[in-house]
Amino acid sequence: MKWQGRRKSDNLDDRRGMSSKGKVVAGGGLIAVVVILLQLFGGETGQQLAPIIEQVGGSQSTQQVEQQELTSEEQQMGDFMETILADTEDIWSEIFRENNLGSYRKPTMVLFTDAVSTGCGNASSASGPFYCPADQKLYMDLAFFEELKTRFGAQGGDFAIAYVTAHEIGHHIQTLLGTSKKVRQLQSQTNQTGANELSVAQELQADFYAGVWANHNKEYLEPGDIEEALSAANAVGDDAIQKRTQGSVNSDSFTHGTSEQRMEWFMKGYNTGDVRHGDTFSVLLN
Repeated sequence: MKWQGRRKSDNLDDRRGMSSKGKVVAGGGLIAVVVILLQLFGGETGQQLAPIIEQVGGSQSTQQVEQQELTSEEQQMGDFMETILADTEDIWSEIFRENNLGSYRKPTMVLFTDAVSTGCGNASSASGPFYCPADQKLYMDLAFFEELKTRFGAQGGDFAIAYVTAHEIGHHIQTLLGTSKKVRQLQSQTNQTGANELSVAQELQADFYAGVWANHNKEYLEPGDIEEALSAANAVGDDAIQKRTQGSVNSDSFTHGTSEQRMEWFMKGYNTGDVRHGDTFSVLLN
């Protein structure tokens, strides 16, 4: 992806290099597996995850904070993330205007290392990238993207990172449009299977929104970028993760959609570039 020398967002909160001495909430052992399997790229991940982590990890203490200088590679990654965030701001502001969706409210992206305190509670890097609707911020430990390649078999590349970012921005779109609130209300009125189906529809819509963003960003794409995004989407399908981690697949427990569905809805967004074609709920729940 062509990104050097372009506009950067002012809404990046870079907390990398900051580490706390003392006891911090962190996912490990069983909780890390649960988070990775069930909450990866979650639409309401922050709200769902916080009580679990806090219950397992206990209270948090941050008596001392140490600041470590970022390497040149880490600084470059920060620049890249600022550029991607700026792209989402420009494109979604335009899409909102064109579709009479009101004013686009820009989210903040928080880059962190190991653990972070959010408006949805405390979380660790084991949660993967997530969006917190309570404070309307995206949280990312960039070490996740190496795990995406080594553990989950994704191709990697800068546009895989862009896809994940655009997916989380998709959850911000759902918060602004009221979709997330409606999903929570419907989930409270149904059983676990029904709640999971609603979650899948919400996640696939976020993939669709990521594709819409990529469509409007074509002038900066390079050969192989879309393949990188599809490889990442394929790697984090519920079926692919379950096969890799437990050797079998239980479709009743799906919360994010299969690899095929995730790639399909990303490509639908990319091919149409039109938010009006992203009603995953009618397609999947009828």
